Amino acid sequence: MSLTHFDSAGQAHMVDVSGKTETMREAVATGIVRMTPETLALAQGGAAKGDVLGVARLAGIMGAKRTADLIPLCHPLPLAKVALDLVADPALPGIRVTATVRTTGRTGVEMEALTAVTTACLTVYDMLKAAQKSMEISDIRLLSKTGGKSGPYEAAP
Repeated sequence: MSLTHFDSAGQAHMVDVSGKTETMREAVATGIVRMTPETLALAQGGAAKGDVLGVARLAGIMGAKRTADLIPLCHPLPLAKVALDLVADPALPGIRVTATVRTTGRTGVEMEALTAVTTACLTVYDMLKAAQKSMEISDIRLLSKTGGKSGPYEAAP
């Protein structure tokens, strides 16, 4: 299999998507921030910095919108939807983050969904690090994607 971000001489380049058909595309990504039960309680409303989950949700949206500025070969895309769901999970304990990103375009939004999740997880960490520096960000991955020539993708459970 050849990698699309390299030309025949092995040089990195931005993929030419001008010949692709515009289709509705969606990607869903997820990630986890693990923490102690005490830190989770702060995340759920007791943090001195305010609404941790609300700020992280906004940061994730902003991250998705800035993906092309962060990932060198990503195309800037007009995003139609960026939604983040941040759920406290006492069983971890921690926060489960899920991002859904949608566009109508010539290239997918997988990187935008992954960037949204990563930015939200980093924001949770930033806002709670005074309480616990040993939090762990993990399990960031693409759950699904639709649209485009390669067709749908669903991650194994």
